Amino acid sequence: MIELFTTAFVTFFVAIDPPGVAPIFGALTNGSSAAHRRAMAIKSVVIATGVLLGFALIGGWLLGALHISLDAFRAAGGVLLFMMALDMIFEKRTERREERAEKLSEEDNTIPGTHEDISVFPMAIPMLAGPGSIATMMLLMSDPQNTGLLSKAVILGSAGINLLLCLVIFLAIGPIMRFIGDSIAAMITRILGVILAALAAQFIFDGIRGGLLEGGAHIAVSALS
Repeated sequence: MIELFTTAFVTFFVAIDPPGVAPIFGALTNGSSAAHRRAMAIKSVVIATGVLLGFALIGGWLLGALHISLDAFRAAGGVLLFMMALDMIFEKRTERREERAEKLSEEDNTIPGTHEDISVFPMAIPMLAGPGSIATMMLLMSDPQNTGLLSKAVILGSAGINLLLCLVIFLAIGPIMRFIGDSIAAMITRILGVILAALAAQFIFDGIRGGLLEGGAHIAVSALS
């Protein structure tokens, strides 16, 4: 369980990227009242939690309805996470988030410094509950080794701790950003990107191996028949 928690926590931490979303939240709520900033922080985390929980509960059913094997989804999710890791290493992900925030502000110049609701978009979706975190949730929950209730509780708990961490950072965004600084935040993001790349490669290898074994089993059964 400790190994599962460590893997799930690190993967969700990299996918959700609390240090990366914190500056965006700070920029979008810049000039807002403390009460509005607190409301946006709580609402965005609650909505993201609901989205991830929904995929955790119906992700397996959705794959079955679409006739997608777990191994195929595992390999595809690994590729997606690997691409995200490359973006983090070369800071492309941070640039896109900043551009998205700037574009949102340009389209509606009432957002910075006002009581505009930014909790659903872009904070909850896609910054907290984005493709990476959703894929991570479905990958871990659909793993045959994580079929027990305790394993699923550990996975949900690791995601919940990361979202709670985001909430804490959002509520204290000003002092934290002044303490961390841009250079340290960029260094943390690159290190996490390397870790995510290794985890993504493992997902891809597991998916390919599972698909090959399943294909070999089907061929053997057909030969015996």
